[in-house]
Order: sequence, then C-alpha cells, then structure tokens
Amino acid sequence: MRLVSTRIAAGLCGGLVLGMSVPASAAVDAKLLEMLKANGSISASQYAELQTELTSEKQAQQEAAAQQVKKSDLSAFEQKVAWAAKTEFKGDVRVRHETVKIDGESDGKNRDRQRIRARLGAFTEINPQVNTGIRIATGSSDDARSTNQDLDNYFDKKQLWLDMAYVDYHPTAIKNLHLVGGKMPQQWVNMGDVIWDSDINPEGVSASYKTNLGSSGVEMFGSTGYYTLKDNVNGDGVQFKNDLSMYAGQLGARFTPTDSLKVTLGGSVYGFKNDEDSRCPTTGTKTTPCALAVNGNSTSEFRLWEGFGQVDIANLPLPLSLYGQYVHNSETDSDQDDAWLVGFKSKLNAFSLDYNYRDVQRNAVVGAFTDSDFANGTTGSRGHKVKLGYEIDKNFGVGVTYFLTKADYATSTQKDAKVNTLQLDVEAKF
Repeated sequence: MRLVSTRIAAGLCGGLVLGMSVPASAAVDAKLLEMLKANGSISASQYAELQTELTSEKQAQQEAAAQQVKKSDLSAFEQKVAWAAKTEFKGDVRVRHETVKIDGESDGKNRDRQRIRARLGAFTEINPQVNTGIRIATGSSDDARSTNQDLDNYFDKKQLWLDMAYVDYHPTAIKNLHLVGGKMPQQWVNMGDVIWDSDINPEGVSASYKTNLGSSGVEMFGSTGYYTLKDNVNGDGVQFKNDLSMYAGQLGARFTPTDSLKVTLGGSVYGFKNDEDSRCPTTGTKTTPCALAVNGNSTSEFRLWEGFGQVDIANLPLPLSLYGQYVHNSETDSDQDDAWLVGFKSKLNAFSLDYNYRDVQRNAVVGAFTDSDFANGTTGSRGHKVKLGYEIDKNFGVGVTYFLTKADYATSTQKDAKVNTLQLDVEAKF
C-alpha cells in the first residue's frame, strides 16, 4: 500500500469510517481526503500534509509512466536500426612508391611512380542467418587485378569502383555452410598467387562448407562455385550456354599431428566453358575482347588442376610456415602447361618476412588472373619474391617488396628479359 493511502485509512479509523479497504488510485485518495476534511476527521494541518504527499506521489507516478513510454519508444527505435549495431566498417589506406625495371625497354615501360590504394567496406549481420558485404576501392581502371591508383594528372580526383557486393546465407540448421551470391571475396583457399591475384573478387554463386571429423582433430573444408566472366561471348544469343563462365571446386583438410605442427593440404579444379571463343583471331576482327589469352598466353583454353599445402611449425626459435602450390593446365597439348611455387613465412616481434620462388610456364595459368606484380603480370616467367614488413604501431606499418624475375614475354616487344620491381609501402588499417 502507498503511504498516503495508509495514512488516510488511519484517519478513517480514528475519525469514524472507512472500514476495511484502502483505495488504490490517486483520484480515489484525493476524494477520500476531501471527505475526511469535510466531516472534521482530520485537522487543517493534517489535511495540508496529506495533500502534499498525495501530490508528490501523483507526480512520481506520472514520471514513471513517462519513463516507461520512453523505454518503449527506444526499444522500437533500436529494433529499426539493429542492423547498424551489427555492421562492421573495415578498410585500409596504402601509399606506395614503385620502381619497375625491364631490361631492354625504354622509359615508357620502365616506371618510377607513386600510387595509393583506399578500400572501405561495410559488412552487416542482417539476421543470424544472413550477412552482406559491400566494399568500394580505388583503381586506375576497372582491372580486376589492381586497386592501385597512380598519383598523376595535376591533382585530379581519383576514381572509386564497386569492389564487392554480396549476400552470404548461412542457415543455422547446417552449421558452417555458406551460400554466397554476387561479387564476393575468393571462396577458395589461395595458398599462393600463381593462379589468382589477391585483388580479384569473383562474380557468381558459390557454396562452401567445413566440418570437424569427430575427435580426430581433422577439419575438412570444401567449396564449389559457378562464375560468369563474359555474357554471350560467342555472339549466338543471351542464354547461359553462350556465356564465357568458370566452374570451381576445392577440397582440403587441416590437421595437427603434434601440438606444435599444423598441416593444410588440398586440391582444386578451375574449368572454363566457351573459353575457345575468347581467343584472339589471327585474321579478321573480333568484337569481344581476348580476355583469357593475354599476358603471355598462347592459348585461350584452360582447365587448371591445383595441389597446395602449408606446414606451420610453432616450436622453433621463430615461428615458421612452409607453403607451396602446383598447377597443371590439362587443356593444352604443349609443353608449357605447368607452374609451381614454394616459399616460407616467419615473424619476429614487429617484423615479418615472406619469401617464395616460382616458375610459371606460358600456358599454365590464365594470364588475365595471375599475380599482376610478378614479372610485369605475365606468364612464361620465373623468379623470386621477397617481402619484409615492420609494424610501427597497431594497424600501422611499413613494408618493402622486391621481385627479381625473368619473363619470356615481359612486354609485347621485349622477349626473354629481366623484370625487377621494388615496392615501398606505408599502410594503415581500420
């Protein structure tokens, strides 16, 4: 019971009336208070005291009700913008100085230039089963292999491109299954960049899944996908059957033979449909671009079989990772259809080191997709890549990368040339 009601009840008992129950509402209390005053059951001072308490209680009730309304309104607002609370913004800004030296070429091919890269993405949990990702990035062109923008042309404004836009459906009924559609991050494990430049974000649909095999400590992972490269590449109509497209499949495993040893092994296949229609003609003209047979390729037909692996060793004075990949193009009958890469990575405090050596034969991989920095982005190349990084502070560091390579088709005019590239980077991430 409230204090005012109790005191009024006491007044009723002492001055005559009321019986057994005490009114619950402030309106009834006010009426009883007037009755007590009218029949002389309480004095004027008692009336004033009870009237003050009743007014205070009424005001407190109104404030509580108003606060409850505010909480209810806030809850509705929070529900409307719940996606914002579950959105993560991520990005990076990189400033680079790059020197490219190709033996035998003029300054038109050899370059000293400054470049920037800026990327900003919003990644949202729409609900427990659906995520989306959107990212924009710089770029001197719409080249899928680069988000670098040259600092050139009299301080002009720089272009932004849509770099990612995808929906990721991962049903709670099947844990670790992801069905993704749109322009997405690479859904396969990319152990080296012989096949895929790390900037490439494929477009299409994919499914990926991973699971642990009981208590064995073995994790199996796999993915598959269908990706459209060029609509109606053969000019025979808008049906899917006339598109240049790619299908991909990958299967692998991660396991830990000992506490200090982690092993990753896997294999992939990347096949293409209607790729024969993307070759460059030897005579006449062709309206569709020669998208696949570029950067050293002499064929436009590809089915790439890949094996890859990595061993992480933890109980050494420095952590060490050994990695490698092997690729074979089964669609060519030439002797230029294999590629391989081996390398290692390590880290000491704020310093990191990554080294690899590779040999990429002319038709081993798709020239349009291979690493754009190695040997001027061409196949038919071999050589070293060394990358040293230093983290100055959290999410801020510097790096130097050096490519010491030799390319059979470094440019359209220069054959069998050394191509050396130096990159000095300052990068901030958020």
